[in-house]
Amino acid sequence: MMGAGWVVAALLAGCNSQNKVEPADAAAEAPVAEATPEAPAPEAASMEIPARGDDAGRASKNGQLVHEAGGAKVDVRFGRPEMRGRTVFGGLVTYGQIWRTGADEASTIAFEQDVTVQGQPLGKGVYALFTIPGEDEWGIIFNKQPKQWGAFKYDEAQDALRVTSKPIEAELVEAFDIQGTDDGIALRWAEVSVPLTIAAAGGEAPAEAEDAEAPAEGEAAEGAEAPAAE
Repeated sequence: MMGAGWVVAALLAGCNSQNKVEPADAAAEAPVAEATPEAPAPEAASMEIPARGDDAGRASKNGQLVHEAGGAKVDVRFGRPEMRGRTVFGGLVTYGQIWRTGADEASTIAFEQDVTVQGQPLGKGVYALFTIPGEDEWGIIFNKQPKQWGAFKYDEAQDALRVTSKPIEAELVEAFDIQGTDDGIALRWAEVSVPLTIAAAGGEAPAEAEDAEAPAEGEAAEGAEAPAAE
């Protein structure tokens, strides 16, 4: 009987030793922290102005403004929808939503040099010109994806600059237009004008002033002879 009890005890001890859980190595089992993937960087601004489609069969004709303000050259291309008796802002164009700023393809704006818009810096390049109309304030968006239809694929991550402007009451304009002003441009439609101040970055001097030669050393500027008449 003693021998049988000893055998049973030995078997039970063997089972317990097999089921015994060794203490875990905390350092080995700690989860490895994964690096948070970075958001993709915005694309560099293109210098190629995308062509607009042929407007022969379109209700909204193409428009273009080439203008210089504050020493900066601006090239804006856009579609020109017409009122045709419709309520434009707050009706056809919804307040608080991204607008292509015209019709058909997204409007584009191109700068040949670095500029400031509403006092904020913007690098040279070609941008889609989106807006967010509002009764008291407009958002103006310069987006680095100029080649797109409307605002259906608008990507906020590609915004290069956002500024705001106050709309002002103006003379009635039947077809949407973008016009040059003394200090920039203005978005015009219906009885609304939205001005934007544009200037060359750093207050760059006009080309004529940069190209002017300084008088030679020891030569009086006032004493220079007038050119002979031809």
